[in-house]
Amino acid sequence: MEEELKCPVCGSLFREPIILPCSHNVCLPCARTIAVQTPENEQHLPALLQPRGSATPAAAAAAPGPSLGPGPAASLDSECVAGGGVDHADKLSLHSETDSGYGSYTPSLKSPNGVRVLPLVPAPAGAAASQRGAGPAGSSLTCPQCHRSASLDQRGLRGFQRNRLLEAIVQRYQQGRAAAAAAKCQLCDRSPPEPAAALCEQCDVLYCSACQLRCHPARGPFAKHRLVPPPGAPGPPGGGDSGGKGAGGGRKLPTCAEHDLENYSMYCVSCRSPVCYQCLEDGRHGKHDVKALGAVWKQHKAQLSQALNGVSDKAKEAKEFLVQLKNLLQQIQENGLDYEACLVAQCDALVDALTRQKAKLLTKVTKEREHKLKVVWDQINHCTLKLRQSTGLMEYCLEVIKENDPSGFLQISDALIKRVQVSQEQWVKGALEPKVSAEFDLTLDSEPLLQAIHQLDFIQMKCRVPPVPLLQLEKCCTRNNSVTLAWRMPPLSHNPVEGYILELDDGDGGQFREVYVGKETLCTIDGLHFNSTYNARVKAFNSSGVGPYSKTVILQTSDVAWFTFDPSSAHRDIVLSNDNQTATCSSYDDRVVLGTAAFSKGVHYWELHVDRYDNHPDPAFGIARINVVKDIMLGKDDKAWAMYVDNNRSWFMHCNSHTNRTEGGVSKGATVGVLLDLNKHNLTFYINGQQQGPPAFENIEGVFMPALSLNRNVQVTLHTGLEVPQCVKQPKLPSN
Repeated sequence: MEEELKCPVCGSLFREPIILPCSHNVCLPCARTIAVQTPENEQHLPALLQPRGSATPAAAAAAPGPSLGPGPAASLDSECVAGGGVDHADKLSLHSETDSGYGSYTPSLKSPNGVRVLPLVPAPAGAAASQRGAGPAGSSLTCPQCHRSASLDQRGLRGFQRNRLLEAIVQRYQQGRAAAAAAKCQLCDRSPPEPAAALCEQCDVLYCSACQLRCHPARGPFAKHRLVPPPGAPGPPGGGDSGGKGAGGGRKLPTCAEHDLENYSMYCVSCRSPVCYQCLEDGRHGKHDVKALGAVWKQHKAQLSQALNGVSDKAKEAKEFLVQLKNLLQQIQENGLDYEACLVAQCDALVDALTRQKAKLLTKVTKEREHKLKVVWDQINHCTLKLRQSTGLMEYCLEVIKENDPSGFLQISDALIKRVQVSQEQWVKGALEPKVSAEFDLTLDSEPLLQAIHQLDFIQMKCRVPPVPLLQLEKCCTRNNSVTLAWRMPPLSHNPVEGYILELDDGDGGQFREVYVGKETLCTIDGLHFNSTYNARVKAFNSSGVGPYSKTVILQTSDVAWFTFDPSSAHRDIVLSNDNQTATCSSYDDRVVLGTAAFSKGVHYWELHVDRYDNHPDPAFGIARINVVKDIMLGKDDKAWAMYVDNNRSWFMHCNSHTNRTEGGVSKGATVGVLLDLNKHNLTFYINGQQQGPPAFENIEGVFMPALSLNRNVQVTLHTGLEVPQCVKQPKLPSN
């Protein structure tokens, strides 16, 4: 809080603070320092920029020196040449947000807080009487915080209101700080004693931290004692009462600045200032909106408290955010070390792999060299042998030619000629050429690897696979044979998500299969088995891959089926009412309507109550596929299995084949029951609670929907969610 109690000009605690029109505060002595006076004939150029020793612009014009042309800039330069002298600090200027042009140049200095302020301007000779704050016309004051200028009237600085509340808080703060500094521990052996840190209200003894732990522990007989801060210690923000008595005793009620004998009793909303009764009598605030001071005080206090609550919430969020940032620093440090270790390990692995590959390549080069050397040595040995043999034969032939015995020569000449010819044929073309070359036919293309090394980068830093999605169990539910699942990504997850994959098992402990792929985070799956337990899980994916699975959620579908007639798939002549539970027809021809449920597993039973039955029609009850023909009697095509009945007897019908005629019909008020047992794969009918004939159809498999065909002479009402009739034992479902 101490920063709020310091003047922006001098940097010290406020002394006689005044409130500027911009709502900022400044010390009254500092206000006298930064006030600026403007002569009447130069409304914008500050007097400090005039030549020293001259009081009027005429004196400045009479100063010797070259003329630089008209305008304030030329006047300033001429003053510098004239010898009147302007300091370097005087040449500094501050651009005001409220002024423009030449009038925006005013001298500036620096305050201890680093705020640029305007220096004191010497008052003209005729303004000596205004040194105590009543500035002449044309004076102004610039706020050192927001740099907004405010003109002073004939009252000068006395025209600004004193911030008595801030002054009282500063006084209380100084007294509290002095009292806290003077409070010493009463049990310390040290000289001087340590400052007191706590006061026991029961013992009335001041303790420092060490003595409090040693002499007044929070246990035993001291457990119920109350320790409070020592007298004068600063309390929590907002803990003090600015309107009551302070540290120095009773506070004098503030009096009106215009009427010293009158206390403030009203508040002028237009002027935003407290006023007294005499101010209202003078007429200056007569037409203004004036309210009771106490009421406005309470209203503004409430508004400030409400605003403080908002700031407190934001401060709490900021503290939590700072804790999060500090944790983030630690995580960054740990992750940085982990990534460094991972990078070193990966690079070392690459180096090891390259070393192993180098050894393999060197082995290939060695083998190729040894092979070439062996081939060359074999060729050398072979050629040397042939050369020795040819040389021996040549020498022998020369000796034979030297002999002069014709008969002896002719005895061996034929054989010798053949040997020479055979020896010559051995030196065929290529025999005197090397079988291998000195060059190695091995080329190592390392350019792709070099490019890969140069392009080696942290691709995973740009995009990682998404994290684990969180299933929102409060939004996951089942209804009838439908399940709804909802999920979301964890907070502070920055990895992009392109979509989700929802997987569901078969309700019997089988393998998972994909049932949804998309960007939505809410999905409903219809057409599941009744009385079944399903397991569901979800995962997210993006361009980097597929993330891990979420936790598995278990969903149980309804034990029995609740459904109505389906208006969307019914024939257009079907008329539904009673929330789609009652059906009739507008045509004399038979028309088909289906139920909203589909069955492929389990045992299901429903009933149809005959509300109206005229002129002996033949309604048909049963099951059908979704694509059944809807403008003929149920059971006449191969997509329906039905029992049609009149007032005397009934028949089973499928593919227009009539079987099992059974006595006993229906009338108004009768009830027809349909039992679909997909565990035994058969269909059974009941009339008024009694089974009508044998099981109607057997070996039926697939997906079936409840179905009904009727004309305008019949009206029926559907009843669902019923238990299986007691005369039929329901088989036990396999456990999941």
